[in-house]
This record gives sequence, C-alpha cells and structure tokens, in this order.
Amino acid sequence: QVQLVESGGGLVQAGGSLRLSCAASGRTFSSAYMGWFRQAPGKEREFVAAIRWSDGSPNYANSVKGRFFISRDNAKNTVYLQMNSLKPEDTAVYYCASKGLYGNYAIVSKYDSWGQGTQVTVSS
Repeated sequence: QVQLVESGGGLVQAGGSLRLSCAASGRTFSSAYMGWFRQAPGKEREFVAAIRWSDGSPNYANSVKGRFFISRDNAKNTVYLQMNSLKPEDTAVYYCASKGLYGNYAIVSKYDSWGQGTQVTVSS
C-alpha cells in the first residue's frame, strides 16, 4: 500500500493560483502513475491530471488543460499540481491517488491508494 498526504489547498480568488503537493510513502515502488482527482459537492469524483513516474509524461482533463500543470520530484516521492487561472467551478476537494502500470489513468476505480483530500475554494 502507498500512503499519500496532500497539502496546499485553500481559498483563492478567481484568476488566482494554488499549488497542491502530494507526498507518497510506503510501497512506492508499486506506483507507476499518480493522479489528481476532484470532487465537488453533489458530484462524482472526476479526473484532473495524471503523471507517469518513470518519464514525467502528463495527461490532463480538457477542463483544466492549459491552466493546470502536473509535475513530480522522484527524489522526494512527491507530485505537484500547479493550478493557474482558477475559476469558481474548480472549487472541490482535490485528491491524489496512486496506481500501477495497467489500466486507464483517468478512471477512479483503477487507483488503489488515495490521499485524504484537500479543499480548494475559488471565490468569484
């Protein structure tokens, strides 16, 4: 099992920026991909971005492409989500998650470890 701890959420005005961090520990050798998901009240958890540990290859949901950027620091076992030009509709609890090599990186059920989540609130 991989343990994940997110940090960096908060309250920001529309147009502002935040950077989320996700520190991984435990059986990190079993993790091939790290993903960021978000869940707004009354909505399902949705894919935001994912990155492959081995080469840093990123993938993004269309709704955040060009505004959010995912990166990783292998030495620190940490993944980051830089969020720019934030909109009120980005308000949600953001979760990081870990999965192995197989399975679609955008699907919630393919991830086997999850963090506790961090609240991001964007005011208009």
